[in-house]
Amino acid sequence: MIKPTMAFVSFKDITVEFLKKNNIDAILLDVDNTVSPPSSKKIYDGVEEWLDEIKKSGIEVIICSNNFRKRVYPFAKSVGLDCVAMSLKPLPFGFIRAEKKLSVKPKNALVIGDQIFTDILGAKLAGMKSALLVPQSPDKGKTIKLRRKLELPMRKKLYGEDYLSKYNLLERDDKK
Repeated sequence: MIKPTMAFVSFKDITVEFLKKNNIDAILLDVDNTVSPPSSKKIYDGVEEWLDEIKKSGIEVIICSNNFRKRVYPFAKSVGLDCVAMSLKPLPFGFIRAEKKLSVKPKNALVIGDQIFTDILGAKLAGMKSALLVPQSPDKGKTIKLRRKLELPMRKKLYGEDYLSKYNLLERDDKK
């Protein structure tokens, strides 16, 4: 239930060609540590260009975040997307709301995020494909640090020690 359908280092690695080849009609995109640093109004370099390319291809994109409306709505508006805030991931309710907004079948939707126990598990429960990304920023909150520790054995099993070392996922908590 917690193994992602696919894994990438960054959103930039997910191409239109790859999405089309895998029959993806819609993307449900997490925010924090996926396309933006946690609690930041900034977006990572390349997000706008990537989103433009995806949207031009006809693939729909919606933000699906556990964060509060106050955080998610302004962010979504700044990148020209609709959104579902307080999605309660991993429960499927937010994914189902996003699916209905986009009129897409779950099997043709891809959830992109950085957390196994919210994004990936939630995608599975909603019948959607999932793409696990390497967290793009350091983790600050105690709960996310705990979740990262719980994810570590699964990430090791999926990707191996070299992968974890390369992206500093083993030492991440020690650097704060």
